[in-house]
Amino acid sequence: MTIPRVLAIAGSDSGGGAGIQADIKTLLAMGAYATTAVTAVTVQNTMGVSAVHQVPPGLVTAQIAAVLEDIGADAIKVGMLGDADTIAAVADALQEVRAPIIFDPVMQAKGGASLLASDAVLLLVERLLPLATIVTPNVPELEILADVSIADEGDMLLAAQELLTLGPRAVLAKGGHLEGPEIVDWLVTPGGNRRFPGQRIETRHTHGTGCTLSSALAAGLAAGKPLEQAVAEARDYVAGAIAHAPGLGAGHGPLGHGWRFTA
Repeated sequence: MTIPRVLAIAGSDSGGGAGIQADIKTLLAMGAYATTAVTAVTVQNTMGVSAVHQVPPGLVTAQIAAVLEDIGADAIKVGMLGDADTIAAVADALQEVRAPIIFDPVMQAKGGASLLASDAVLLLVERLLPLATIVTPNVPELEILADVSIADEGDMLLAAQELLTLGPRAVLAKGGHLEGPEIVDWLVTPGGNRRFPGQRIETRHTHGTGCTLSSALAAGLAAGKPLEQAVAEARDYVAGAIAHAPGLGAGHGPLGHGWRFTA
């Protein structure tokens, strides 16, 4: 049996809750084989990010090339890129890729630290959105990418529809930042929209939810699952990981990525 292969292009989180570390844990739990291209090294824990060191763009693209020319990839997850030079390099490296590209537009850490230079946003929209099979913004990211203000679910859906016109084949708008006991995500495609509701879990241990969701989605698409099924299964996995968070750290703690092995 051939295992689905997913290349994760993202930053490293020293606290282990997000970034490449969350990607690898998630992909393992979802039955995929993880390879990586590290774009940045961050100094962080559950209390926040205190330093970021960008990996030279040439080294990022060398990692991508080394993986693709030997192991290959059935899907590619793109997370934290950090600056314009890295965005341009990754876009160039993925130009001819035919595997699904799952783009999580990481712009800010859970504690509020910026993870994307302000001058890089336009380049991200112009170069990476058109390559994406699906882009998975949360509300603050969606506001920046679509250049709108979002106050409620209706605004979020309209913004996702606007973002779809910028090139991605699908948008999964995540509503966790909106108020209310229910968290609603909207999957928007040229063929229609689907609402995914879920019960909010009251906890401070939500660090890395975006990385985890996009990687779980990448695993599903790498396995050849239909988009709606892959989204539903990824959301179920994240909900379980939040519910089984280990309670580590004094701030925004990590998820329980291995919950299916221990629950």
